[in-house]
Amino acid sequence: MASNPSLICFSLCFLFLFHGTFAQIFEHQQVWRRLQQQQQHRALRSRTECRIERLNAQEPTRRFESEAGVTEFWDHTQEQFECAGVQAVRHEIRRNGLLLPYYSNTPQLIYIIQGYGVHSTVFPGCAETFETESAQSRRGERGERGEAGQRFNDRHQKVRRFRAGDILALPAGVTHWTYNDGEEPIISVSLIDTSNQANQLDLTFRKFFLAGNPQQGAAGLGRRGEQERGGSILSGFDAQLLSDAFNVDPEIIRRLQEQAPERGVIVRAENLRFLQPEESEEEQQQQQWQQGRRGGSWPLNGLEETFCTMKLRENIGHPTRADVYNPRGGRISTVNGLTLPVLNFLQLSAERGTLYRNAIVAPHWNMNAHAIIYIIRGSGRIQVVGNAGRSVFDDEVRQGQLLVVPQNFALVKRAGEQGLEYITFKTNDNAMTSPLAGRLSAIRAMPEEVLMNSYQISRQEARSLKYNRDELNVFGPGARSGRQQYA
Repeated sequence: MASNPSLICFSLCFLFLFHGTFAQIFEHQQVWRRLQQQQQHRALRSRTECRIERLNAQEPTRRFESEAGVTEFWDHTQEQFECAGVQAVRHEIRRNGLLLPYYSNTPQLIYIIQGYGVHSTVFPGCAETFETESAQSRRGERGERGEAGQRFNDRHQKVRRFRAGDILALPAGVTHWTYNDGEEPIISVSLIDTSNQANQLDLTFRKFFLAGNPQQGAAGLGRRGEQERGGSILSGFDAQLLSDAFNVDPEIIRRLQEQAPERGVIVRAENLRFLQPEESEEEQQQQQWQQGRRGGSWPLNGLEETFCTMKLRENIGHPTRADVYNPRGGRISTVNGLTLPVLNFLQLSAERGTLYRNAIVAPHWNMNAHAIIYIIRGSGRIQVVGNAGRSVFDDEVRQGQLLVVPQNFALVKRAGEQGLEYITFKTNDNAMTSPLAGRLSAIRAMPEEVLMNSYQISRQEARSLKYNRDELNVFGPGARSGRQQYA
């Protein structure tokens, strides 16, 4: 009997050790699975070719007008787009404009440059958690008799509000629509990751519209840049077969299939309204979620967010969202798989920069991602250097232009007289950079003797090279000695 307490103690210790060992094994399995996914992602990108001799800052080359907006595409046949395995598109949705429901074969990151509105991403199998009272129901309650006097509530999946400065993450294959209920046009720029592992087709961006008749090329461009024939996916089915599938009159199906082509993919929808929670409630829930994640009380285990309730939006445009700030130089905000977990699945991230007059972003290179830079406002100078020390880009950039910087190519940015604002999309959910100058630079991390012998300079010159910039990676103009930077 005396041995029972010892046996119990031994059993408890064994269970504790087994639990800890099992947790470590599970964690290692998760890391290994993550590495395998990244290797598959890199294997898909290896299908592209990167023989870059010269980069160019480009504006959209194809423009398609719709009833209530404009869709613009960049020429993805340029070698810099083919190297990165990406495409880009810009939308302008005017007041009361509805971007018709569609899905695509690739994930997308959308940055909202201007305006505000609502959108919905429809995940198959998720519950219709929102209810909207129809106009006919309200007439019935007031005592007016109509064809449908009985009460009827429309049920649908979650409708999300967005505003300028937001990043929207769209997985491949899910239906998405956008509506402008604001006073000014919505302007957005989107990164299309055609070489993502979610795309099992070729490196062509395809939009599959559920409505409309996008015959003007807005459904996507072919591999060689030619226009794809337009039309919604419903228009390709037999009308009688769809009538039986939906259990509706065949005439309704024919009307769905014969929509006017001149309307395009952004149509005018007057007084489109949805039932939504108060914005203050939504913001409060998001703040609580972020505080829980940062405090470590909610670890990333894949269970705190289901597919149906997954957070798809993060604002990186507001000054208070800055991750790096220099009062003399500007600020930089980032969003990645840690701050927006859906990006772990998309394997994409983004960086929003605001540079003041003549400020500089430290020379650096992207260690594990291509960078796609879009100029939001202002102008500046960007230099890009490839391997063997060859300059592949050295020019002024201005609002509306886009530049692709391949992985490991070094670059530096300097803002012009009016400052420079940009959004950079990156093809890795945890994109990392290595600066050449500043407090955390590769140069500063090396011993003085290595610098002296590498560059054939004196010890004093090596120290100046290491310590004359004490800022992080956003430098103020015209200063040889940096001031403190807050991150």
